[in-house]
Amino acid sequence: MSRLFKVCSKEEVPAGTAYSYQVNNVVVAVFNIEGQYYAINDACPHAGASLSAGYLDGCVVSCPLHAWRFDVRDGTWVDNPCIATDAYPVTIQDGDLFIEFKEPQPE
Repeated sequence: MSRLFKVCSKEEVPAGTAYSYQVNNVVVAVFNIEGQYYAINDACPHAGASLSAGYLDGCVVSCPLHAWRFDVRDGTWVDNPCIATDAYPVTIQDGDLFIEFKEPQPE
């Protein structure tokens, strides 16, 4: 089961940019790549630096601290796809961006 959380209006994230937002107690980086929106966990899994503050080249963001590169479409580390950060589906409704979070399943 999952829930949608409103993040911002799509105008707040112009093409070629990224911004971070607190959503469902997680800091999420939202990217606009030529009108397509993607969201991943903003904290680099290596040292916690903000990925939204990194260098964006196409669909790849480089961590500003140690240059780890992540594909914003699915959160995978480009240099070792066995490592990834969380990625969240983005939905647009009435000009607003929503991120889908999966609810934790009881054990």
